[in-house]
Amino acid sequence: MKITFHGAAETVTGSQHLVEVNGKRILLDCGLYQGKRKESYERNKNLPFDPSSIDVVVLSHAHIDHSGNLPNLVKNGFKGDIICTFATRDLCATMLRDSGYIQERDVEYVNKKRKKKGEPPVDPIYTEQDAIVALGNFMAIGYERSYAITPDIVLTFYDAGHMLGSSIVALDIADQDRKRDARLVFSGDIGRAETPILRDPTLLDEADIVLMETTYGGRFHPPLAESEEELEDVIVRTYKRGGKVIIPAFAVGRTQQMVYTLNKAYHSHDIPEIDVYVDSPLAVNATDIFRLHPEAYDREALQYMTEEDPDGDIFGFSRLRYIRQVEQSKELNSLNKPAVIISASGMMEHGRILHHLKNNIEDKRNTVLIVGWQAPDTLGRRFVEGDKLVQIFGEEYKVKAEVVVLTGFSGHADHNGLLEWAGAFKRRPDHFFLVHGEPEAANCVADDLRSKLGYRQIDIPKPHQSFEV
Repeated sequence: MKITFHGAAETVTGSQHLVEVNGKRILLDCGLYQGKRKESYERNKNLPFDPSSIDVVVLSHAHIDHSGNLPNLVKNGFKGDIICTFATRDLCATMLRDSGYIQERDVEYVNKKRKKKGEPPVDPIYTEQDAIVALGNFMAIGYERSYAITPDIVLTFYDAGHMLGSSIVALDIADQDRKRDARLVFSGDIGRAETPILRDPTLLDEADIVLMETTYGGRFHPPLAESEEELEDVIVRTYKRGGKVIIPAFAVGRTQQMVYTLNKAYHSHDIPEIDVYVDSPLAVNATDIFRLHPEAYDREALQYMTEEDPDGDIFGFSRLRYIRQVEQSKELNSLNKPAVIISASGMMEHGRILHHLKNNIEDKRNTVLIVGWQAPDTLGRRFVEGDKLVQIFGEEYKVKAEVVVLTGFSGHADHNGLLEWAGAFKRRPDHFFLVHGEPEAANCVADDLRSKLGYRQIDIPKPHQSFEV
């Protein structure tokens, strides 16, 4: 068996791991690399393997850094199945179309600038129509419902607890070359225990080879209850100043978590009577999909929905408005009363959030509340690092608004959560590969896998590095 780590190697983006065994080429995830614009474009457009040579894709979850390059894969010759959970397929139906649309709009902007310089136009990596075509390759199976990719390779998904539909991938392989049975486990992104709405990540009993994410290696989340209280405090003090709370949030997962948390705070009277707006068409579509999959909710969310929420809708309450239309979004610019505006993108790189920031960050009554990880070289990271002057749409703006960063809402397991997951195997894995983490984070996890859990064979793959196992 050969494993090549084409993405999310020594970084947290662009997940792509190629498993070659028994004459089959199985791609685990096909995510977009997210970083500096020019580098990202080149890396994403030019796949590091022949798409037509891939037999099947196994998709851990719908986040764009795991699913976002699937339309490009299909566009360039991939003919096989893309296997995922039902909720992941439904989310990809809206997320990949949105990704294609954004790329088309971005290329229009870039080509206007290139035309002025006398440079030839560039094409999007893929279009919205390419995304629609790719959806025809998707097929879904439920958690813990084994599926034979071939007679000697059996796939099983387990709940990863990271986002709606997220999965831990287990491949039970009768390895013909090594004449042995082997279980390869790919963690996907491991969720955080006791996160609202979702169930806790599944702890598996056995594995031989483990590909494990390390996003938050060496870092520790504060208790969720503390972040929920601080969220309420931010809203209360901003309300008293007569200001707005601007929350850049990932449209899928974080937005729904924020809405659920605000729902409970509103009904328990822990926040004032303040209007809350979710201004993101993708977030609105994703929330509709969340409503379709109560089978993925944890016990607490189900109980709150059926027994405690006056409306029976954990994603709605009387002061909440979902915004689809551009005209309605523009009307928020002239609001002259306190409000909470949740908008995408979560890293402030594109989308309607840029308009809300532009119109609100120079008013000291307002607050920018950051509730998600911000990648290097993004506008969001500049807010986190305390920059007092930022560029939006090519113009400079002074950051006079209060900036608050809450890390307790993360959907990723922290260092302790990763060790708990890795330490749960009763039949201990022979080999760990640490992925989806910056080198410092991955090394922190590797050190404790050795010193605290006694694992010996641990590798941190470099981009495109291959291993025979």
